[in-house]
Amino acid sequence: MGFRSVGRLQWFISIFSAVRNLFVPPHQKRSALATHIHRIRAMAEWKAVTGAAA
Repeated sequence: MGFRSVGRLQWFISIFSAVRNLFVPPHQKRSALATHIHRIRAMAEWKAVTGAAA
């Protein structure tokens, strides 16, 4: 990805992993409905944290 320093890479990974953990459901057998509900809740939390308009 063209990171110029190890520090910038670590900064990116720390933020990316936190966001990814919010949006990606746990790896287990889930119904499509359960996955959909997980993503709706994740998006609502993301909007609350970032202050995005609903």
